[in-house]
Amino acid sequence: MSVTTITEYGPEAPVSLADQAYQQLRDRLTMLEIRPGAMIHDGHLAAEMGIGRTPIREALKRLQTDHLVVSYPRRGTFATQVDITALSDVSELRRTLEPLAARKAALTAPQDVREQMLALVQDLGDLSGDRSTNQAFMRADLSVHRLIYRATGNSHLEDTLTRLDNLATRIWCLVLDRVPTVSGHVHEHVGLLESIAAGNAEEAAELALDHVTSFERTMRSVL
Repeated sequence: MSVTTITEYGPEAPVSLADQAYQQLRDRLTMLEIRPGAMIHDGHLAAEMGIGRTPIREALKRLQTDHLVVSYPRRGTFATQVDITALSDVSELRRTLEPLAARKAALTAPQDVREQMLALVQDLGDLSGDRSTNQAFMRADLSVHRLIYRATGNSHLEDTLTRLDNLATRIWCLVLDRVPTVSGHVHEHVGLLESIAAGNAEEAAELALDHVTSFERTMRSVL
């Protein structure tokens, strides 16, 4: 299984057209494949994705809640700018919630999810700094976080952390070419996933906190 794309681990994802549109657009906005400030045309997206405008419009409404798009009367809908000033606020929340999620996942994740975590560890091992791009590492990073959040079994915690992680990832992608340690940052997840899979709750919480702290420190060094 490759992590060069953003993989949805865990239970089968919803398949409604609106959900599909939301997930695809969310990830493109998060990875800055839709550039900050770009106008978003629902008609163009509908044609590109081969679906009607209604699912696209439903997806865009959800993306406004995620702070990934913004709509202005009589002007249209745009991808939000990356707000680097939000780093402190986002990191403050993640320093509390990421360890909570890791601890809860270690205690409550079902066996099949733990097996998926170990499979993801193998996938991370297959990523090589020589052959893989920074974009591939960032997609792997998103896959890891989303699996951990889903493993908590708490949909409210999952939704909150997914939104925060998406905003943090946008900041990372903005400065990706200036960060020399992307592969090392992503490979920090190996120990975290192994701890959760083994049920080592406190160790997992500590590693999650270390990871978030490392991210914030790295971002501040290049911003």
